[in-house]
Amino acid sequence: MRNGILVIDDDEKITSMLRRGLAFEGYDVYTANNGVEGLKMMLSADPDLVILDVMMPQLDGFEVCRRLREGGSTVPILMLTAKDEIENRVKGLDTGADDYLVKPFALEELLARVRALLRRKEPSGDASGQRLIFEDMIMDLDAREVVRAGNRLELTAKEFDLLHLFMQNPKRLLTRDLIMDKIWGYDYSGESNVLEVYIAMLRQKTEEHGGKRIIQTIRGAGYILRGET
Repeated sequence: MRNGILVIDDDEKITSMLRRGLAFEGYDVYTANNGVEGLKMMLSADPDLVILDVMMPQLDGFEVCRRLREGGSTVPILMLTAKDEIENRVKGLDTGADDYLVKPFALEELLARVRALLRRKEPSGDASGQRLIFEDMIMDLDAREVVRAGNRLELTAKEFDLLHLFMQNPKRLLTRDLIMDKIWGYDYSGESNVLEVYIAMLRQKTEEHGGKRIIQTIRGAGYILRGET
């Protein structure tokens, strides 16, 4: 069965390029040239992945992403932005995007990220109802919920997957390459700080109710889930 991809971008040149490139790779492609049209297209097309531009008329990409997540959609979202400032990348990820790509970009890189996101969307095979516990934190895999010290954490899909990897491997050093392969499905070749951004956001959310830091940095090696030493 062919995967469907919805491209929401007001730049006709980019939309046309993505339509041809994605169709050549065997995807069904749907397009919308603004955020309002994109939200309507979501209902009719029911895509497997969304490629979403940030700067658009009527509704920008941040607002479209926020509305999709608040509406309960878990569709993978790849956000396109002409801005490379860290604030914009954080905002996009924090509103629920799964990945971002800065314009201009190579089609080959976009296709690699699309393949990785679609792989992550496939069922993981986790046992229904399984729970993972580390100190005062409980992860319910069936409900995809995390509670720490009685407080429910509001995590994006990618934050949940990242924390899940740590809780599967408590007190074990996870290298950057291993995390990138498991969570994003391919190597960023050290050119992106997306992992560092996610680690910072995950720390903020797991510590926001006064909890101690449990995701530790091992300088030059990677990260580890453990209590303060």
